[in-house]
Amino acid sequence: MGVFVFLPLILPLTAWPVARLAEQHLHPRTATRLLTVLAVVLALCSTVCLALVMVVGTAQLPGNPLPDGWSDPEVRAAVPYDEIVGKAAIPALCAVVAACARTMRRHRRVRRRAHLALAGLRGTEVAVLPDAVPYAYALPPGGRRGRGLAGRGAGRGRVVVTTALLDRLGPAERRALFAHERAHLDARHDRFLLAVQLAARANPFLRPLRTAVAYTAERWADEEAARTIGSRRTVARAIGTAALVSRGTPLPTLAGLAAPGPVPRRVAALLGPAPAVHDWPPVFTAVGLAAWGAAAGTAVSAMSSANAAVTMVLILHAATPL
Repeated sequence: MGVFVFLPLILPLTAWPVARLAEQHLHPRTATRLLTVLAVVLALCSTVCLALVMVVGTAQLPGNPLPDGWSDPEVRAAVPYDEIVGKAAIPALCAVVAACARTMRRHRRVRRRAHLALAGLRGTEVAVLPDAVPYAYALPPGGRRGRGLAGRGAGRGRVVVTTALLDRLGPAERRALFAHERAHLDARHDRFLLAVQLAARANPFLRPLRTAVAYTAERWADEEAARTIGSRRTVARAIGTAALVSRGTPLPTLAGLAAPGPVPRRVAALLGPAPAVHDWPPVFTAVGLAAWGAAAGTAVSAMSSANAAVTMVLILHAATPL
């Protein structure tokens, strides 16, 4: 395997240029999907290679349950500096698993609590809470238990908004708010946000993609809301008003009108023309070159991790006594 086993750990750096350029030059829908796919694939590849290195490190520990042949010099030679990186990979992979498990647990706990809190309300798509704290967010559908508690209206998720926020918005801005949150629910933006959150936990080099997707998902909902109500300026005004008074969303994986992030950029984008829709950016542009560079880095990462995995399996099979 050689040094190629380490490539997937650093190849996420190739996606940094496209993260920024995609925010500025791609349609938000295209940018969200592209960046999420890149983040997930790169995170999986880096985790696979980290696990392969960990196997070599674990085999060196006294009293480990692995076959004795897995600690042979031929196996250790597959990983450069095996004594150092092999043992360092053990706590690193444990930290990745723990961080991802903690993120998933918190995501499910907050969603479950939110559905339980709405169990006494009517099963409508909009849940208005008599709360003095202004906030609004899109609550995706829960499991079978969550849907049963929240009613029929929760089958495709619910828009949760407080009276404190509605009191600060005019009628047109309220329509913009509801259109924005419904766009989050219809496109299941919570899945994109959760995917990039887990990817960033698996590899810290993917944090710029997490930040970019959090922004582009909001921009995607902004554009859908503007198309629905027919006024980009109204959506911009609703975002600006909500950002001044709202506390945001209860979880980074839940989307909302005034989610943390560059609100002025969102408002400025809505005050300009609607973005052009491209399934893939033109090649001979800055964003096109960055996208192809990120795609190439992702492909190399996938090939490196696949090659390392196959090589390691063959080496371990040969070293395992029959």
